[in-house]
Amino acid sequence: MTTVDAGWVSCDVAIVGGGLVGASLALALASLPLTVVVIEAVPPEDPTQPSFDAKTTALSNGSARILAGLGVWDEIARDATAIRQIHVSDRGHFGSALIDAKEQGLAALGFVAENRRIGAALWRRLQGMPRLQVRSPATVSAVTSHPEYVSLTLQEAKGVSQVRARLVVAADGAQSLVRQASGVEATRVDYQQTAVIAKVLPERRQDAIAYERFTAEGPIAMLPAPEGRVVVVWTLTPEAAARVMALPDAVFLASLQTAFGWRLGRLVSVAERHAYPLALTQASASSAARVAIIGNAAQGLHPIAGQGFNLGLRDAATLADVLADACLEASTETVDAGSEALLQRFAAWRTRDRRLLIGFTDGLVRLFASPFAPIRALRALGLVLFDLSPIAKSALSKLSSGFAGRLPRLARGVALTRPPDQKASVP
Repeated sequence: MTTVDAGWVSCDVAIVGGGLVGASLALALASLPLTVVVIEAVPPEDPTQPSFDAKTTALSNGSARILAGLGVWDEIARDATAIRQIHVSDRGHFGSALIDAKEQGLAALGFVAENRRIGAALWRRLQGMPRLQVRSPATVSAVTSHPEYVSLTLQEAKGVSQVRARLVVAADGAQSLVRQASGVEATRVDYQQTAVIAKVLPERRQDAIAYERFTAEGPIAMLPAPEGRVVVVWTLTPEAAARVMALPDAVFLASLQTAFGWRLGRLVSVAERHAYPLALTQASASSAARVAIIGNAAQGLHPIAGQGFNLGLRDAATLADVLADACLEASTETVDAGSEALLQRFAAWRTRDRRLLIGFTDGLVRLFASPFAPIRALRALGLVLFDLSPIAKSALSKLSSGFAGRLPRLARGVALTRPPDQKASVP
């Protein structure tokens, strides 16, 4: 049970950060006999909530299965757009490739959904969970480690309070206070690139096709969106992005048309634009004493492969899986959610997936950013060879499952409350 005393609350798990990954973990843990406190600085309904903005997220099939296991996929799917084909090309070169879901025996290669829709579905589901307490708006001002628990000092409207947790989960973003306080460092590689994101209406409607076009200035992704629109992720140098952001709509569309081409016909109109600097951030460890690190607190990726949230969601699903095992093994005994053995299992399980996907994404960025003619020629040839290879396409279509080997229950469509070797139907 959650213990409440004057000025402090005691729980099994405290999740610092109620964004997409933190809220997903909270929902996953709601089916387990654990008391959970979610601490979020900005209420989910606040228009300034940074996790639930107008940006869109590419969801893999594995992520759809996890969200189905959390009971929110049906609501998210109503506003999501399926990706059934991915067309990859290199501007000015002959190489191109097409990945088709039907050829891979899949209904879709993934989905595109708006962050605020995902966040709203998660937080609606969180309401009324009996062993879950939400503290929002609340910010963590201090983290103090003890042998049996971690103490979090909170700043809330009602004053200062404390949460004592057997396990603290750092889901508080790239500048994670919890990660820093636990002594885990993070490296940051500035790609010297900025992503300009906008919704564009093209003349030619091509539902369910995603385009990835590499240019000398950076990649351009065109992702399908509702009502025949596309979400543009245009990667540029910071200087070029600043110029593009300042352009009138008509000039912006003309510039984008020149860079992308005419596969979607004339680009007719553009909605509000946003710009985000791009960098690779990577924590030096997945855990510390009584602390697990997930989502952007653990890693931040370039959007070139659209796998950032999917990787973070697998962090949450894996941690939930490890905690579910601990609950099954403990039976009637009290579970120590932050034990060293539990956190070692979590860290070992996540290492391969994180390392290989980060390396894959970073390698793509560097390969397609190279200005050297021999590399550009090999790149074009590689796209041609890839397009001719069913094995290579099949391997890439399975990227959404990650590189983890054994997948957590939720990613396989199995309930957390079942033993890990049991099967369940996959939605």
